[in-house]
Amino acid sequence: MGLRINDTIPDLTVETDQGTLSLHEFVGDNWMVLFSHPKDFTPVCTTEFGAVAKLADEWEKRGTKVLGVSVDGVEDHKKWKGDIEKVGGAKAGFPIIADEGLEVSKAFDMLPAEAYMPDGRTPNDSATVRSVFIIGPDKKLKLSMTYPMTVGRNFAEVLRALDGLQTSTGKGVATPANWNVGDDVIIPTSVSDEDAKAKFGEFTTVLPYLRTTKLSG
Repeated sequence: MGLRINDTIPDLTVETDQGTLSLHEFVGDNWMVLFSHPKDFTPVCTTEFGAVAKLADEWEKRGTKVLGVSVDGVEDHKKWKGDIEKVGGAKAGFPIIADEGLEVSKAFDMLPAEAYMPDGRTPNDSATVRSVFIIGPDKKLKLSMTYPMTVGRNFAEVLRALDGLQTSTGKGVATPANWNVGDDVIIPTSVSDEDAKAKFGEFTTVLPYLRTTKLSG
């Protein structure tokens, strides 16, 4: 059984282009976005890693570390970062795990336990290694998304989802469809009207089970 939402991620020790690190130590008291790809020097993933590099200030603003994963080796990662920075127009300061033994890919349920990488492999051999995971400071998996080979990931959506997670966990609320920072939030059904008024002030009852309010501050 692979990782599920609210499972604690394994504290794997991994090799990256920036040295050896422990996943739990790397997360520390921060949030973390772990994003994977099936092979270095591939077109869609190069644009994605470039997009992540350009968002460095946004990750920092949200107290979030970024960690890449690839089933290629450290030296390939170091060379590939030149292409990433050329495409993204920004320094790729985040580390990339060299998951040549597939330990991370299997632990996060991106590949089956019996998977192996054949000699002369192509990206199709590790196609399912195209996922995004958001991990909280408690080292638990909060969100996961997996994309096909041909569709580039939307990191504006990753940021939006991260904002939603940080807001919902920090304020004790939920977020509606298409929510963005500053929009009304949903008061959980477990909170009574009396307690909702005491905690949030004014709120709107759309349906008996759907109450919305604005967050102050």
